[in-house]
Amino acid sequence: MAASFEASSRLTAFGNQLIEVHIWLREQLEDLRDNVDAYFDGRGLPPRDLRVHCLSFCTALTRHHTGEDRGAFPVIAEEFPELRQVITELKTDHNRIDWILGSLEKLLRDLPDDPDAATAARVRAELEGLSAIMETHFTYEEKKLISVLNSMNVPQWRADRPDFLLSGQDDHDEQ
Repeated sequence: MAASFEASSRLTAFGNQLIEVHIWLREQLEDLRDNVDAYFDGRGLPPRDLRVHCLSFCTALTRHHTGEDRGAFPVIAEEFPELRQVITELKTDHNRIDWILGSLEKLLRDLPDDPDAATAARVRAELEGLSAIMETHFTYEEKKLISVLNSMNVPQWRADRPDFLLSGQDDHDEQ
């Protein structure tokens, strides 16, 4: 089944693949938020496991954005110079998101064994900020780039799926 999924996903337009990755990243953030809430309610993962979950999500989101910055955006800017300002705005969002991820990782790295209200408020505030910027970023990116990506034919992206089009499922398929 993995082979048929891979074959069909390689035929899917790049913009549609990007939407699938964004959906997956949104789901991963929601899972992280649920796990954080459960931890602070005293019924969740131990701090070490929560840190691992956060690191996994943060790594996936960073890989996605780094793949866009280094792979997709230069190709789009070359073929569609009128989108260079949009790409600059998206890269600015990436920097903001990276900053929030760093702050969130530090907060979760320093989690106490026993949840407390002050730490809960700080972690939840970071997650809310991350969620808000991710949603506006993804919506803007999808509005501006999906049709462009769907019109593109980049053979090397079909031969070797780039980082910005990978989800966690893809990681398992490659192993």
